[in-house]
Amino acid sequence: MTIKDTLTKKLQDKTANIAILGMGYVGLPLAVVFGEAGFKVTGVDPDQRKIESLKQGVSYIPDVKTETIAALVESGNLTATTDFSVLKDMDAVSICVPTPLRKTGDPDMSFILSATDELAKYMHKGMVVVLESTTYPGTTREVLLPKLGDENGLTVGEDWFLAFSPERVDPGREDWTTINTPKVMGGITAACSEVASAWYGGAIQTVFPVSSAEAAEMAKLLENTFRMINIGLVNELAIMCERLGVDVWEVIEAAASKPFGFMKFTPGPGLGGHCIPIDPLYLSWKMKSFHYNARFIELASEINTNMPRYVVSRVLDAMNDRGKPLKGSRVLVLGAAYKPDIDDVRESPALDVIGLLKQKGAQVEYHDPYIPRIHHEYDGWQMDSVTDLMAAVRAADAVVIVTNHKAYDYPAILEAAQFIFDGRNAYGRLAKDSPKVVRL
Repeated sequence: MTIKDTLTKKLQDKTANIAILGMGYVGLPLAVVFGEAGFKVTGVDPDQRKIESLKQGVSYIPDVKTETIAALVESGNLTATTDFSVLKDMDAVSICVPTPLRKTGDPDMSFILSATDELAKYMHKGMVVVLESTTYPGTTREVLLPKLGDENGLTVGEDWFLAFSPERVDPGREDWTTINTPKVMGGITAACSEVASAWYGGAIQTVFPVSSAEAAEMAKLLENTFRMINIGLVNELAIMCERLGVDVWEVIEAAASKPFGFMKFTPGPGLGGHCIPIDPLYLSWKMKSFHYNARFIELASEINTNMPRYVVSRVLDAMNDRGKPLKGSRVLVLGAAYKPDIDDVRESPALDVIGLLKQKGAQVEYHDPYIPRIHHEYDGWQMDSVTDLMAAVRAADAVVIVTNHKAYDYPAILEAAQFIFDGRNAYGRLAKDSPKVVRL
C-alpha cells in the first residue's frame, strides 16, 4: 500500500491520531465534532488556562456545552496540552489559529507562522495537514508548503498531504454548526484533496472539494467580502435616508418584500467579529502586490469603519435637539458583543462607540449580560459592566443600543429611559410612536 492508501485507511477507520492547533472559537467546536465522531483528538494551545479548563472537562465557549467536553474527556476522545511535541505522534493536524489585522491594517500572520514553525519540527511521512485560519490566497502553498514539506525533504501529495478548508463558524448560531455546515476543501494536489476530504468526511456531513488550495482560500474571502460590501451599502443607505428624512428601516422592509432579486441586509453601528471586518482586507492587501486596488472592498471598509463615528454624531445631534450637551452627560451603552446573544467582543463597534463618546467628554457606562469587562487594547482603557441595569438606565441622559441582546426588557428600558438612540432597530415600529427614541 502507498502512504496515501495507508493514511486514508487510518482516517476512514478512525484510528488516526488527530491534533487541533488553536482551541478557540474555531478549534474547540472542530475538536468536539471529530471527538464525537470517534476520533482520538488532542487539542494543542499555548494558553495554559484553556488547557486546564479542558482537562477539567469545562468549556469556555458558549457554543460548546461543558457536559459535551466532560463526556469527551472522560471517554479519552479529547485530551489537551501546551506541549507541541505531541505532534510527532499525529497523523492529521488542523491549524485553527487567529488571523487578525495589525493596527496598520495589514495581515498579522504571526499566529500561522508560529504554529507552522512548531509543526515543522515534528513533520513525518504519512501526515495530512489542513489550514482553517482565514488568510490571503496563496498562503497554504507559499507559506506552509515550504516550511512543512520542502524543508523536511517531504514530497507533498506522496509523503504527506496539505489542504486548506476555511472555517465557517458563526458564534451563537444553532441551526448551522460545524457538523452540518458544508466544508470547502482545496488541496495542494488532487491526492491532498482526497486525503483531507476522507478525513473531514468522517465527521462532517458535507465536504465540498475544489480544485486547489487557492480556490478554497478565495471562496472564504468571497463569502465575507459579499457580506461586507452589502452591509456597507445599507450603512450608506442609512446615512442617505437620514439626510432625506426617510425611514431607512421602512425602506429595507419594503425592498425585502420582493420575493426574488434582493437579499436583506441591515445597517448598524459598525462591523464586528472575526470575519467580516478583517477577511476582505486580506484580499485587498494581497492585490496590492499585483498593483491592483480592490475598490469595492476599500470603499465598503471606509463606510463601515466610519459608522461608530456616525452613530456618535447622531447621538450628539439628538441630545442637542433635547437641549443637552454630550459633554458631561451620562451615557449608557447597551451591548458590547459584536452581535446579539454571544460573549464575543472581537472587533466590536461598541469599543469604538464608547471610545468616541469618551473623547467627546461624556461620562460613559456600559451593560452587557454576557461580557462583565471590556478592554480596548489600542486605547488602553477598560470598563466593567454596570451591575444594576435599570438604575443605570434611569440615571443616564442617553441610552445607546449597540447590541440588541434578546435578554433586555426593551419596554421596561423605554419606560425608564430619558432618551434612547437605537442603533439596531431593537424597538422597530414602536420607535415611531415614542418621542424618546431616535433610530439609526
